[in-house]
Amino acid sequence: MSAPIRRLFLAGFTVLALASTAHAQGRGPVAESGIDGLGDDGQLYQDQNGALYVRRGGRYLPYTGRAPVVRAAPPAAQAPQAVPVPQAAPVYAPEDEDFATPPRRAAGAPPAEGLSPIEAAKAKAVLRTPDDGPIDYAKAYGPIQDDVFPVQAFNYKKMNPAFLRQEIAYNGPYEPGTIIVDPRAHQLTLVETGGRARRYGVGVGKQGFSWSGTATVNSKQAWPDWYPPKEMIARSPKLASEVDKLQSGLGVEGGLRNPLGARAMYLWQGNKDTLFRIHGTLEPFSIGKSVSSGCIRMINQDAIDLFSRVNVGSKVVVLN
Repeated sequence: MSAPIRRLFLAGFTVLALASTAHAQGRGPVAESGIDGLGDDGQLYQDQNGALYVRRGGRYLPYTGRAPVVRAAPPAAQAPQAVPVPQAAPVYAPEDEDFATPPRRAAGAPPAEGLSPIEAAKAKAVLRTPDDGPIDYAKAYGPIQDDVFPVQAFNYKKMNPAFLRQEIAYNGPYEPGTIIVDPRAHQLTLVETGGRARRYGVGVGKQGFSWSGTATVNSKQAWPDWYPPKEMIARSPKLASEVDKLQSGLGVEGGLRNPLGARAMYLWQGNKDTLFRIHGTLEPFSIGKSVSSGCIRMINQDAIDLFSRVNVGSKVVVLN
């Protein structure tokens, strides 16, 4: 990928005609079983001069449609040419299912004019203020009614206490703001200041899908859409009946039936998308187990809490 393309700033865009049909049809949640999502065609990018480009089939093409209001690109950005963009090398085989669509809007950017109510609410949710009081489990895992979609209370009393949110002492080598994932312990730790850290239980990749290394939180999204690979839809007739035509292909809109849950953080290594995510889940009792296809899943309340504390650019260390 060329330097000008890498410096393009991700902008928000929506098609108002794309109303969700899933809830109207009364369909239930999409079964997880290690799935997440993929797809970024249709995303808009803007350079420092205000020119817009849309990604189509791996190419960045000039966009001439209705322009949204977006945040400016970094000063060093330059207008790109319509050139092929190399595909990121997958960390595992194409048939593996833990993928997630990139966000349509940079984290923290204000809602663009003309957004649907749902998209505007998602943009607002990105700016949610974390709860910095003592961890009261009844409150921490209680229902959340003021988010984009209501989040049901989690019965924390049935969960192994080792996988519940905790404030702990930390004297390790990593700087505040670093996320450390220990797949063996099924725990994620966010290093804080003052020799403290916040620890959460997580679900991780099943045998053959585990991974380790260092990555960066490249972007964040509240209630992300999920785009299953075509191969997955082809081999799963039930899944084919669950997806709808969205702006970037066949998928499931962000919401209560989406396998990515309430929040997703997208992990990159350098300029390459790892295709791994930290995200919420429809199956909170899978936390503490190795069940996914590599992504790091959390109880929705924990994913929301972590999301509100983590900045784009934060370092993520997955231990081996």
